Amino acid sequence: MKKYTIQNSPFVVPTTDGKVIKEHFGNATDGNTKISIAHMIAPAGWSEPFQTPEFEEYTFIFKGKKQFIIDGETIVLEVGQSIKIEKNVRVQYSNPFTEPCEYLAICLPAFSMDKVNRE
Repeated sequence: MKKYTIQNSPFVVPTTDGKVIKEHFGNATDGNTKISIAHMIAPAGWSEPFQTPEFEEYTFIFKGKKQFIIDGETIVLEVGQSIKIEKNVRVQYSNPFTEPCEYLAICLPAFSMDKVNRE
């Protein structure tokens, strides 16, 4: 039995909005449906549509700021802060600020387009 896996070649998710998504573990990288871990960079001015994911999502901010609208409440996370958003909660992610935001996203179970329920 293999005791560990080092990820040197994360899957780079193709995007059209300037966001960089490097999935280290998860559906796209290794077929793991239990968890996904991705390194993200959201450019200044970036935003996604509202969604109601069927997974919990944890976010940890390394650089910049990220805005969350969670059931109508606006929250801004800064460097060193983290958040857990429960599954089946309506949320919008964005970076309306002037600097890129670099963060780690962890989804339980793993992120998948058929479970994100974007509007």
